[in-house]
Amino acid sequence: MKRNLILTVLLSTGLCVGAAESYTNAYEAIALFTKVLEEVHRSYVDTNEAGYDSLIRHALSGMLQDLDPYSQFLDEDGYEGMKDDTSGHFGGVGLVISMKSGLLTVVSPMEDTPAFRAGLLSGDIIIEIDGEETRAMSLSGAVKKMRGEPGTDVTLKALRPATHEVKEHTITRDDIKVASVKDAKILEDGIGYIRITQFNEPTADKLKEELEKLTEQEMQALVLDLRGNPGGLLTSAAGVAELFRPRGELIVFTKGRTEKGRQEFKSSGGTHYKDFPIVILVNGGSASASEIVAGALQDHKRAVLVGEKTFGKGSVQTVLPLENGAAVKLTTAKYYTPSERVIHDNGIEPNITVEMNPEDLFKIRLKQAQENGEADKELPTDPEVRDIQLDYALGTLKGMMIQQEWMK
Repeated sequence: MKRNLILTVLLSTGLCVGAAESYTNAYEAIALFTKVLEEVHRSYVDTNEAGYDSLIRHALSGMLQDLDPYSQFLDEDGYEGMKDDTSGHFGGVGLVISMKSGLLTVVSPMEDTPAFRAGLLSGDIIIEIDGEETRAMSLSGAVKKMRGEPGTDVTLKALRPATHEVKEHTITRDDIKVASVKDAKILEDGIGYIRITQFNEPTADKLKEELEKLTEQEMQALVLDLRGNPGGLLTSAAGVAELFRPRGELIVFTKGRTEKGRQEFKSSGGTHYKDFPIVILVNGGSASASEIVAGALQDHKRAVLVGEKTFGKGSVQTVLPLENGAAVKLTTAKYYTPSERVIHDNGIEPNITVEMNPEDLFKIRLKQAQENGEADKELPTDPEVRDIQLDYALGTLKGMMIQQEWMK
């Protein structure tokens, strides 16, 4: 609304600039901005909407929001809220969202959370939150509306592109805490299986513990399941990847407009598991840190990727605190795999593409959650649904194990 207001003032005062005109320096651009600001402050009909403080904040918000979904202006409350988000747990529905093609899209529902139990799936498009359309809503604004005190309700209307079905979900918020490493076990023929649901501080250490246990059970190959893993900490992704690579190998690097935007993350671990083949399962819900791990191990030919193309979320945001307690969160770089593939908006292509209905994977995950005591056993599941992506992974590993034995 504020930007429409400013446009109206530009047109009515003759200050509107043609699309082809550009400025050669910041001073010329600021001069126009100052003229518009003064005109709105002096002439807008509602005085309480035309204060300098309010206008400047809305102008900053609009400028950063139009750059990309992740850049934003954070006022004092917003900055404090962002710091609270990194404290380890929060009240919400357990839904990781992003903007894709301008639409508010579900990256993945976290397991054992209200959103997961409600049946929301990766790829669903959130079209309304509590009756408010999301078309003009920023990513941060949508997240803020979904967050809230545990025990309170939020209503989401979602479109499922695969079926064109629109469904309304009333979800009760909860305190979100999710285990990151699950279901470590030997499946068959010495093939181990471990699932990582997200990347947080203890993930790499927990994964190493589970790998040690499976190694003691004479594991000869591994399926690492990253499907529906929306990401997490970069340091955690690097810690996981370096478990499978020798010291000093490049895992991921960032590149921005300046040399400061270039950062390299290399394996620094002393322990790495190099003697068994690996298949990593990925899909459209694998994002961010998941893509870093999958891309690094694929580039180094340490793992074969099976499944579907990943989400494509790989940009770096830098938070710049301001003197008045506010802050600017700005996209300053993008992530690249060791072979210089850009992750953002492109995703990681699997070596072997195996498509799977998201609803089938949800049923499999629900059954796993019931077996782990993390979901209501009364919820209906389909015992006939097969995990065809896992089946391909097992077949691929058996072939690799035969080849490995033959080469000895």
